[in-house]
This record gives sequence, structure tokens and C-alpha cells, in this order.
Amino acid sequence: MDLRLTEEQAMIQHTARQFAENELAQNAAALDNHQGRDTLLANLTSLADLGFMGLNINAQYGGTEAGVIAFSAAITELARGCASTAVTVSVTNMVAEVIQSIGTEEQKRTFLPRICSGEYPAAAFCLTENNAGSDPSAMKTRAIKQGDEWVITGNKLFITSGEYAGCFVVWAVTDPDAPRGKGISCFIVEAKTTGITIGQAEVKMGQRGSATNVVSFDECRVPDSALLGKVSGGYKIAVGELAGGRIGIGSLALGVGLAAMDYAKKYLGEREQFGRKIGEFQGLQWMLADRYTELEAARLLLMQAADKKDRGLPFGTSASMAKVFASEKANDACATAIQMMGGAGYIQECPLERLARDVRITTIYEGTSEIQRIIIAKDLLKDIL
Repeated sequence: MDLRLTEEQAMIQHTARQFAENELAQNAAALDNHQGRDTLLANLTSLADLGFMGLNINAQYGGTEAGVIAFSAAITELARGCASTAVTVSVTNMVAEVIQSIGTEEQKRTFLPRICSGEYPAAAFCLTENNAGSDPSAMKTRAIKQGDEWVITGNKLFITSGEYAGCFVVWAVTDPDAPRGKGISCFIVEAKTTGITIGQAEVKMGQRGSATNVVSFDECRVPDSALLGKVSGGYKIAVGELAGGRIGIGSLALGVGLAAMDYAKKYLGEREQFGRKIGEFQGLQWMLADRYTELEAARLLLMQAADKKDRGLPFGTSASMAKVFASEKANDACATAIQMMGGAGYIQECPLERLARDVRITTIYEGTSEIQRIIIAKDLLKDIL
């Protein structure tokens, strides 16, 4: 088994790392303080120019065709510099992948070049609702067929990049009489469409630079050509999208955890207590060793899930395993990094308190840790129960 990155994958990883160090890291604190939005948007444009908005999209639609392993490696490196930028890139890539996988040729040629080129600063999913989070089958948003149009009405919550997305993939109930989860359809909707209102950005604990908005649809009319896939086939699309998105979020968590541990490791070689560098103390050495070992295990789980997806193999359970492990161990890494630095790690001047807030959401979005365990257990028990 060869675990080395290919030359192309390594180049993409290196480019992402350099961009994160040179462009993203210096703006991360400003974004956390609700500043630097223009710089964020400029960086998103630059990332599109570098090919990072369509890493697994075919070249004929403006994509990079680098694959899922390259996508995972890139998101990890971008997250080392700025989690808010990394999540925007991750979600935008997943929107593009869904359109490429399910969309008609017309939909692909219309939307994918706009996403990959940066004409759309970002793209977003409109799935979650007030009573439809972990259970998307409970959504209330409706899409009613009127002639050759669909009329969409409802509210979507916690939409990443809502206020600067160029297009949305929107889920809505099209057959309210169908069994639970069977009457949901999916649509591609441009942000400029009449009837869409973007709410004020949520004030969040972390990843404050990433806009999270309510997106409301008030008799929003879209043509029949906006339907993505088959009528009543939307729930299956949602399940597939979440599985792929978990590789992105797990990779993001890994990047944040590594950034925290790298910062704390450097401190171990600088701080002195009792006449010695604190890195000489075995207790801190073991903490360092444990966290890096766990993060490396997370990386390998993510690479396995990404490799399965690249090869067209079932990857949902592997993605859930990778996501739950990477996100929880990254949270542990940030907490340990703060502990290793003591009071210095707790003050705002140090990036660790921001990293700890940024990483917290990774055990929640794209499916909570509890949902991941349900998915994993269901697969393990499918031949028994």
C-alpha cells in the first residue's frame, strides 16, 4: 500500500499551505473580530484562480480534476491558516460536486464554470430548517408546481456563505402526501432570484468570518429546469451530499488541530520553568505525542474515505468514521494545546483560544458526532438486526 501523495496532490497541498501561511493566517484574527470581509472575498477569488473551487470537477466545466484526496489535503492546509475560509471552500466544492453528479448537462454548463471560476464568490446548501437538522426528512419548505415553474416557500437556517453565495442547492417538499422523506426534491436556485431574502449573519462562538445566515424563500419562482435530479429524489441527494461533506469537515478539523499543536510545540522550546525548557518535561512530551498520534490517525482515516470516494467505492461509513474521529481529536488537540501553554494559551493575543472556538463546531455540522455513530453502528449491524 502506497500512502504517498501523487506529484499533483503534493503540489496542491503545498500550494494550499503556502496560500494559508501567506494570505489567510494574517486575516484570521480580523475575521474573528467581524472585520476583513473584503479580504476574505478577495482570497476566495484568488483560491478560485488557483483551482481550489472545483478540485474534483471535470476540466470541461472549469474544474481541476484533482480528486478527493487532493481536496482533503487542501482543506486541511487552508484550515491551518483560517477555518472560516476553509469551510467556505469546502462547502462550495461540495455544491459543485452535487451539480456535477446529479445535474443535467445544461445545469453543469450553466453553474459549474461560475462556481469554479469565482464568478460566484461561493455556493451554498439550503437544507437545515428549524425542526429539520439531524432529521432532514422533517423539513417544511414547500415547492409547488405551477405550469412550467416551481414556487418555493420556506425558511432555511444556518446556511454557510448565505450572504455571498452566487447559487443555492435547495431542498423542498414537493409531495406532502408521500411517506416521510420520500416527497422531497432538490433545486438549483440563483441567489439573485426574486423571492429570496438573506437574513443578518448569525453571531457565533467560532468561525466568525464565515457568514451563517437564514435564507428565506417567499413564493420564489424557478423554472422547471431548476429541478436537480428527479422529482421526489431529493432525500437521497441530501444523504449523499452529507457523506462527501464529512470528508471536508473532518479535513478542516484536522487542519485546526494541527495548527494548535504546532503553535504549542513551538512554545515548549521557548518557555522555561525550574531552569529547564518545558519541552524537557515528560508529562508535556506525552501530551504532545498522544495528540500528534491521534491527528495522524485522523489523517489516515480521512485519506481512506477520500480514496474510496475517488475509486467509486461505498464510502459513507468510512467518511463518518473519519469525521467523528478527526473532529473529536481536533477538539482534544486544541484543549491540550491550551493546557500545555497554561495562562499564555488562554489570552486572546494567542491564537489558541480562537482555534478552540473554531474547531468546536466540527463535531456538530455536516452531522453531529452522535449521528455519525448511528450511521457507523447501523452499517456494522446491518447483517444482524
